[in-house]
Amino acid sequence: MSKLREIKVLPIAFESLGVRSMCTYIETPDVRILLDAGVSLGPLRFGFPPHPREYEAIKDRRETIIRFAEKADIITVSHYHFDHHTPSYTDWAYNWCSAEIAERIYQEKIVLVKNYRDHINFSQRRRGWIFEKTSGKHAKRFEVADGKTFTFGSTTISFSRPVFHGPEGSELGWVIMVAIKYENECVFFAPDVQGPISQKTLKMIIDEKPQLAIIGGPPTYLVGFRIDHKAVDLAIKNLKVIARHIPVVIVDHHILRDENWKKIVQPIVDAAVSAGHKIFTAAEFLGRQNLLLESQRKRLYENEPPSSEFVKWSRISSIKRKLIPPPI
Repeated sequence: MSKLREIKVLPIAFESLGVRSMCTYIETPDVRILLDAGVSLGPLRFGFPPHPREYEAIKDRRETIIRFAEKADIITVSHYHFDHHTPSYTDWAYNWCSAEIAERIYQEKIVLVKNYRDHINFSQRRRGWIFEKTSGKHAKRFEVADGKTFTFGSTTISFSRPVFHGPEGSELGWVIMVAIKYENECVFFAPDVQGPISQKTLKMIIDEKPQLAIIGGPPTYLVGFRIDHKAVDLAIKNLKVIARHIPVVIVDHHILRDENWKKIVQPIVDAAVSAGHKIFTAAEFLGRQNLLLESQRKRLYENEPPSSEFVKWSRISSIKRKLIPPPI
């Protein structure tokens, strides 16, 4: 499926696998890496809370994250949104997490993280500080990764300097990308760059010349609300450039929250085909059917009405709901 022979890439949790996440497991002959070990559900879409099928998906993906975290040597955190790291508190309503789960994921691992003191907004600064004080104390080694390269045998793990979470000046802050190289092979991970929209970020991705790139697409479902048409058009244009330069590209995350994602992605697919390259969702890369639950939430409630027990649970206060697993 890709031209990689020595680097193994396995998507673990993504929108195309039913949840909000970009968690990816990467293995070289030297080291095993779990990128962004977080998973979430969107609190409200179309006026509805997550459907029971979404809870089944997040439970399954969380268990898979734990399994691969226990196998990994290194776990990374690109930024402090909860679909990209696991917090140390109990929340069964949106993040399917607890202190025990966080400890299982980060315990005795090398944890390489986004600096929470620099190039960060207020909410993520607070979350990053809490993360270091909680999960950080379980780690074998806890280190800021911004702009640094780490070497393990013949494998290098190179983190970018902070780039914008979407357009230049985004209120959502910054993320760090990572290039994983073994000999002549390279995989590039660009979470939440939203295309990218930033031209500087595009150049950084292209300059690494990866055989495979994993890209967070633009949040087209928020056009006219939190993002404008011009930014989305630029994101699609930049993804077309990436598709022409990189042999295999996984495009997933925000863009798959839009029911019309196939139409939006088609010009990118066409650009890839013209260069003899391929575009996949994470599920397609694995040879699976796309499981796009959030974008279909309204339809799920219509076609598969939840049980009375689930409805009762969903109506209790958010604070209490986080402490009680849903009846699924």
